[in-house]
Amino acid sequence: MKKYYNKLWLSLGILLVAACALSSCKKFLDKSPLTDISDEQAFKNFRNFQGFTEELYSSIPLLTGSAYHNNWNFGDDEMWEPTDTRLMAYSIDQGDYWAWNSAGFGSWFKTGGKPATQVRGDKGNLWGLSWYAIRKANIGIANLDKLTEATDEEKNLIAGQLYFFRGFYHFMLMQYWGGLPYVDTVLPSDKAPKLARLKYQPTADKAAADFQKAADLLPIDWDQTTVGSQTLGNNNFRANKIMALCFLGKNLLLAGSPLMNRESTGSSSYNTEYCKKAAEVFGQALQLIETTKRYELANFANYQQIFYTFNQNGKIPGLKESIFMENLAEAAGRFRYNQANDYRPMTINPSGIKAYPTANYADMYGMANGYPIADPEKVDPESGYNPEYPWRNRDPRFYNDIMIDGEKCVNDPSRVGNNPYRQYASLFTGGFYRTDYPTKAVFTGYMIAKISAKLMNDWDGYRENNTLVLSLMRLSDVYLMYAEAASEGYNSPSGKSSNYNKTAVDAVNFVRDRPGLGVGHVAEKFLNTQVAFRSEYRRERAVELAFEGHRFVDLRRWLLLTERPYTLKKGIEFDRAIPDAQVYADPRNARVRNFRETILFERQLSQRHYWFPFLLSDVNLYKEFPQNPGW
Repeated sequence: MKKYYNKLWLSLGILLVAACALSSCKKFLDKSPLTDISDEQAFKNFRNFQGFTEELYSSIPLLTGSAYHNNWNFGDDEMWEPTDTRLMAYSIDQGDYWAWNSAGFGSWFKTGGKPATQVRGDKGNLWGLSWYAIRKANIGIANLDKLTEATDEEKNLIAGQLYFFRGFYHFMLMQYWGGLPYVDTVLPSDKAPKLARLKYQPTADKAAADFQKAADLLPIDWDQTTVGSQTLGNNNFRANKIMALCFLGKNLLLAGSPLMNRESTGSSSYNTEYCKKAAEVFGQALQLIETTKRYELANFANYQQIFYTFNQNGKIPGLKESIFMENLAEAAGRFRYNQANDYRPMTINPSGIKAYPTANYADMYGMANGYPIADPEKVDPESGYNPEYPWRNRDPRFYNDIMIDGEKCVNDPSRVGNNPYRQYASLFTGGFYRTDYPTKAVFTGYMIAKISAKLMNDWDGYRENNTLVLSLMRLSDVYLMYAEAASEGYNSPSGKSSNYNKTAVDAVNFVRDRPGLGVGHVAEKFLNTQVAFRSEYRRERAVELAFEGHRFVDLRRWLLLTERPYTLKKGIEFDRAIPDAQVYADPRNARVRNFRETILFERQLSQRHYWFPFLLSDVNLYKEFPQNPGW
């Protein structure tokens, strides 16, 4: 994130960096050394105050590269090699949620963190950096009256960012720990904290108020402001009105979701009032987006550039579809070596801890005509699916996101001894990718391609020069959340907000109509009841947002994490029915025999696994801060 406050940050930052270190803040409500800064120079004008505010951006969580072997998909979407116990993904599978602060690899939830640096290893600390940023936002809000040498525009920009981030960091924590003590003031250092932990919906109401204030104060586009004109073209990641509205809508939708409603009211159904409010907010945001073209769905021909760029001098991906991205620290150099190697077998990438998409998740990708696959082992005349041709006429996103048997993995055959079983993915039963290095082999029968080039290997050069950055919010997600909120709020696929012209099903179909994609619309049979439509908008979320870190939250908020088939992780077995050369020439239309799915692992989770536990040192601070049930 390019900043135009560098000169200020070098001078003011020398003072603040030392004062801001989280290492001295052992409890999340402890006094920050920032409260000792009495120099009003820090807040008197826009330039100085914005320099203070910058750390709120620097504290944004980093999912994809704060350490080696980062893993951020904890639902039923992927499976990591089961013999390696150091991974957060392994701990989640085993039900050991205490590992959120101790897993050797892949836990981006931890305490600690260093907001003042641009070192990626300091950024995978959701718990620590969120509480730090909340306190910093509160300090800023408490000092808004000192911003005297500023225009109204400058005052609004500062205040809008502070309110946005106070809501944002509370919201990020709420998704995993539930209701919180909502800290909206600078807590005194000489008294023990006594803020009661709230239920989820009252916490969400307070976050909603902050997001709404931010939306009222922030511009749609910083480039269109006097302040932003000084850094024209470099303002894309600044908090803006649409970001605030989108997070406000998501905050309200989650508050109305079954898990959060149960935690707050005891009812395991959707809360229709929260869903209606969410639909109105999303409707406002989408109306602004479509009117201003501030954000747009990417053409499918450029779909991969939403997630990563290759050999583009560290260009940040996202295009105009990304609304809010994860932390950008060291973005151009963090997805390489072990992190990249994890997605290909030892046969072509001889290092890494291996991760592969589950077969049950691959089943979510239906057919190009828009129909789901009812049973992957049976012929389905309605959808056109046939297990003898399991990869024919599938949703185009299937071919983009997932690698299948017979696809080329190495360009130069001489690099692999002219062995076609190494150059092309041999994923059939007994194939080389399934038997070489058994514990790290492709045990699910599929490989991930959405976040790594299909030629990601040790020889063709694709391991270097990758810039992977995930969006915490992108436009297709907003359309699908609107579809959920509008349909659940009004109990109908044709539900809609009062301020936007699309119905819930229109929004799902709009995502499927992405330029160049061309997936069939939601079939009529799924529009007769809300229950039927629910299965389709949820499947659409699974496909469109695959491997981006959303699935774990979705399964939890829908109260499906402990329910079959979502507890299962499956693989496929099959034999090739045509000569190898024909498979390599056209893998999508290859005929197979004996196609079947096998259960590789089943999670044994209980109701307590819907929420992370709080640290014992935190819940022992005072009685008004209780632990989550079961922990």
